[in-house]
Amino acid sequence: MLAANSDRERAVDVLRAGFAEGRLQKDEYERRVGRAYQARTVGELALLVADLPQGPLGFQQPAPQQVPATFMPAAPPSNSKAGASLACGIATFLTMGLTSVPAVVLGHMARSEIRRTHEGGDGMAVAGLILGWLAIGGWALFLMLVVVASSG
Repeated sequence: MLAANSDRERAVDVLRAGFAEGRLQKDEYERRVGRAYQARTVGELALLVADLPQGPLGFQQPAPQQVPATFMPAAPPSNSKAGASLACGIATFLTMGLTSVPAVVLGHMARSEIRRTHEGGDGMAVAGLILGWLAIGGWALFLMLVVVASSG
């Protein structure tokens, strides 16, 4: 069914309410409003507001089950220090533990930055920390056994 101007305005009102409630970021809100004014059918308008509460003035067509990927929020970028921590943690197996200290240091720095900036990559930072601490503990245990064996 072709959309009327009143249908477009109703869709923009739903988008405006979603933006005011913090459900949409500004760039996404502006992109959707632009597409609402260009929409030719009620179905296109329904897609634009499918993931927002529509209130009693909902559109006549049922909302689709899936929201197009265009309107899904982008994943936050991963922290680069978290990736470096994980790489150093994995490299401890190849470097005989030489990269364990950088893995731990970078892991702690990454987790601190992630908490502050809300970036992604916390799992990588934790994995780097675990691998780094395991390598440090393994070498400490090995050196302690060597010392005990050589003193006896």
